[in-house]
Amino acid sequence: MTIDAFIAGFSEEPGYLDYGRFGPLSTPVAEEGFALTQVLQRARHGSVDVFLEQDARVRAAASALTGFPAESIVFQPNTSQGIMHAMFGLTGSVLLSPGEFPSLPIAAVRAQEALHSVQPAWLETDHGKVTPGQIREQLEANVAAVAVSLVDARTGYLCDIEGIRQVIGDRLLIVDAIQGFGVVDAPWDAADVVLSGGQKWCRAGWGTGIMALSARALERLTPVFSGFTGTEEPEPWEHVPPPAPDARAYRVSNPDPIAEARFAAALEDIAQAGVPAINAAVAEGVSRVIELADEFAIAVVSSRDEQERAGIVVLEPPAGQVTYLTASLHNHGVTATTRQGRVRLSVHAATSEETLDMLRGAFVSYGTAASY
Repeated sequence: MTIDAFIAGFSEEPGYLDYGRFGPLSTPVAEEGFALTQVLQRARHGSVDVFLEQDARVRAAASALTGFPAESIVFQPNTSQGIMHAMFGLTGSVLLSPGEFPSLPIAAVRAQEALHSVQPAWLETDHGKVTPGQIREQLEANVAAVAVSLVDARTGYLCDIEGIRQVIGDRLLIVDAIQGFGVVDAPWDAADVVLSGGQKWCRAGWGTGIMALSARALERLTPVFSGFTGTEEPEPWEHVPPPAPDARAYRVSNPDPIAEARFAAALEDIAQAGVPAINAAVAEGVSRVIELADEFAIAVVSSRDEQERAGIVVLEPPAGQVTYLTASLHNHGVTATTRQGRVRLSVHAATSEETLDMLRGAFVSYGTAASY
């Protein structure tokens, strides 16, 4: 599949710049979901087999993108549940920033409160950027794991997980990858646990996610809440077998096969187009957005360095003018996220000239309103 064919699968209205919140379903994903919903609706004789095939399919698709073996990948209904599995399975201290998206610090604290076997060690960062140098300076001997976001949801900063791996040695590296999965060509082999949902940049909709585990993670993590589908037996009646030795141990119940099919369709398209090609298209769009912000003297507080960014551009207008910018974006049909005095624009591979023209119009209106 060419990048042009991949882009043809975007069908959202112009003006959408909010993939960091959620990505509208791609055309192949929507069609896949509709087709299987129809199968479920009709319940034709023999149709159950297609649902049973989706778990292996989505794990194979995730394996092709991450390099993790399919048996080391387990479907999750969302990123946060996978993070809970990882945090509750740890023993020892986990080093992480309190400024990470709440899924990480809350899971760490909940695990500490419930089990007392894991202790959060709070990392001091450089304005939200988690770097190998900061981790090196704050790494204590009792730290068993380090947890980071591949891309920070507030700053747009692309974390150097390869550099972090070099610093932490054989400690576990847990990566919340949702803000870059599908658009960042990351060195996944540097991570021990990769967690991502499919509702953002992969455009697979809610209820989709994966948890990929290295051999080291499978050895050191304890599958604390492992359900009846997390064993090696299909239905373990009248006895309780141990959790499976592979990623299946992190299943609580049977997954939603239609959600698995949607995620598999999205990942298959991404693999065919190639993450590097998608990343290049995203990088070009991000540069265009930054140029527009510069033209209208709107402060860009996310990184301008392509090595430190993915698809997020963060704008910080002067205090008191955020409302003007948010209103101008809304009035020109531009969808974005406003949070804590900043505006986050999320650019994907198919961000069009029409969308950029709408953004320019919003910036013109903002400049006029802000000058009064």
